[in-house]
Amino acid sequence: MSAVSPVAVVTGANRGIGRQVALELARAGHAVVVTARSPAAATDTAAELAAQSGGTVVGAVLDVTDGAQAAELAALVAERFGRLDALVHNAGAIFDDGDDVDTVDPALLLRSIDNNAMGALRLTQALLPLLRAAPDGANVVHVSSGMGGLTEMGGGYPGYRLSKTVLNGLTRLLHAAHAGEGLRVNSVCPGWVRTDMGGANANRSVEEGAAGVVWAATLGPDGPAGGFFRDGRPIAW
Repeated sequence: MSAVSPVAVVTGANRGIGRQVALELARAGHAVVVTARSPAAATDTAAELAAQSGGTVVGAVLDVTDGAQAAELAALVAERFGRLDALVHNAGAIFDDGDDVDTVDPALLLRSIDNNAMGALRLTQALLPLLRAAPDGANVVHVSSGMGGLTEMGGGYPGYRLSKTVLNGLTRLLHAAHAGEGLRVNSVCPGWVRTDMGGANANRSVEEGAAGVVWAATLGPDGPAGGFFRDGRPIAW
């Protein structure tokens, strides 16, 4: 049942950085499972990326706040491939655009953390047996942001910022727990990218933003782990 090609899962892959990461991994020879919350988006994205890359791309439905869907995705990967070499946690959202720390509803902070950080934890937990089955160790990539780094912390977008701080903390927790098993867990800041979330004024293309994520998803056994990177270089937490 084990696949000859390395296997990757990319969440939130129907647009933006996630879509570009999935495309580049498929072009590089990975069998890629792309997720989206909508069944139609997952199916259409998989078909389009398979046509563009000439590779194997499978669509799956996933709302990262739904533990049952995470379990279903794990079952799909287990049945189809039997292992997982790279897990890219790209799915994320901004719920507090325009709010500041003085006025934001704490419930909105919790919603951001649940979606952007705990969603990654749910899925990693569900896929952990498959990650452990990767013959050369597996890469877990948290698509984070410098906005969540303590050294760059500002007052706007408090929910988004805190969710990425928690995600970075999760990188360190998973690294401490699983580095001895060959699991390489890293956070990656793609920079300010021209996507639906980043807006048209962002200073980086989708290709530029995806490059560092792809780098972390394809690290070998001697690659770094437990770090926070932008463009393949360490940045401050």
